[in-house]
Amino acid sequence: MNLLRSAATVSGLTLLSRITGLIRENLTATVFGASALTDAFFVAFRLPNLLRRMFAEGAFSQAFVPILAAAREGKDEDQMHRLLDRVATVLFWVLVAVSAIGVIAAPVLVLAMASGMRADPASFDVAVIMTRWMFPYILLISMVALAAGVLNTWRRFAVPAFAPVLLNLSFIGAALFLAPHIDPPIYALAIGVVVGGIAQLALQVPALLRIGMLPRIGANLREALNDADVRRIMRQMGPAVLSVSVAQISLIVNTHIASRLGAGSVSWVSFADRLMEFPTAMLGVALGTVLLPSLARANAAGKRQEYSEFLDWGLRLAALLALPCMVGMALMAEPLTALLFHYGRFDAQDLEMTSRAVLAYSVGLIGLIAVKILAPGFYGVQDVRTPFRIALIVLAITQGLNLIFVPLFAHAGLALSISVAALTNAGLLLAGLISRGIYTPQRGWGAFSGRLALALVAMAALLWFAVPQFDWVALKAQPLVRIALALGLVGGAAAIYLAILLALGLRPRQFLRKT
Repeated sequence: MNLLRSAATVSGLTLLSRITGLIRENLTATVFGASALTDAFFVAFRLPNLLRRMFAEGAFSQAFVPILAAAREGKDEDQMHRLLDRVATVLFWVLVAVSAIGVIAAPVLVLAMASGMRADPASFDVAVIMTRWMFPYILLISMVALAAGVLNTWRRFAVPAFAPVLLNLSFIGAALFLAPHIDPPIYALAIGVVVGGIAQLALQVPALLRIGMLPRIGANLREALNDADVRRIMRQMGPAVLSVSVAQISLIVNTHIASRLGAGSVSWVSFADRLMEFPTAMLGVALGTVLLPSLARANAAGKRQEYSEFLDWGLRLAALLALPCMVGMALMAEPLTALLFHYGRFDAQDLEMTSRAVLAYSVGLIGLIAVKILAPGFYGVQDVRTPFRIALIVLAITQGLNLIFVPLFAHAGLALSISVAALTNAGLLLAGLISRGIYTPQRGWGAFSGRLALALVAMAALLWFAVPQFDWVALKAQPLVRIALALGLVGGAAAIYLAILLALGLRPRQFLRKT
């Protein structure tokens, strides 16, 4: 299988997911604005969403996929089915308990995440109610993550990559058709989350049946916990929770801080985070998803050189695609934010404040994407301790930076702290991989970097000159013109970047790789 083609498939479907996600956020901004009730929804959704990223898509996948891949490499079909059934059993019953605890403890959780909301009791109560409604989403999406881990190990990348589209469509449907009939209307979004989780899980079942790997959830939790491989996964998940989720943990802390910075602050950071998820998911998540099964198989087969080459391929492709996104997001923070959110109740102040957060996030974009490639480099060889130690350092750095940046830049300082910490995280992970001999950079990085630098300078020069020529706030009255201008600048910048790279001898075939 061609690794670039697999990555393109995942990236393309992720693009569809992010487009529908941006439509969802646009509707949220237009229909609900950056109000106290919108803040309440983002606070309520943040904890189940954090746990999804940490346990379901992050630590669980990193711990589960290498062990399942090793079992598949050994051609032991009974072992694979037994492992899958027991992991599903443990995951299901543990998350049933976690969901129940979350529903009961919702007031305490909301207070811990956003104590500033106590100043508005009505918004606080709404946040508590929505937290209770949405907490079972963790169970649904964790079972989706289990299915995705299996399908990705069998190189069936399309269904897991498409699943998030269903959540976004559920959001959109709730905002358009359900919100007008509920008081307060923001409750519709919470209902949309639960419906979207059910739809994503339902999508996985036929795909699992086709490969004969639909798990069976048993009632004997003790027997499942006594399985050596299950215990091994659980031991690895503990450190991995922190290792792959530093940014998410920081985001929870930042939500708490933002709730004290005034109404709208949580929403501004959340809208900016959504915009930044567009490139991080298309590139970082897509590459990480495709790389981890290949790395796990290479490690199980003892192919150390091939393992290093996979990492090198991922890092070069990330640099090629992430660096222009980083420059573009920084220089086009205002037009991109206006293009996506500046409608309806999302006013000029919301545009300015969200743009500041986007600019701050763009500083660390390459780090956020690189971490998605570098972390699997450790988990592919089942090393959880090194990323764990690095994560502790980075988490401390993030909160230390908040003490400096928040007084200077308010809510944008929170985004800047995450960005600088992401760059630090990526740098430390890279150094660890090289020092341990897991990764050895291949020849040609110097020439490759020089070509990228020239193309980036040309692209930046165009945007630096062109973006300030337009009044993006006033163009709200001419939305079609604004859309055409913003997309034209994106297209022009991309054309210059690619044209210069082609002129300097870079060719797409250089990134083709079999797995």
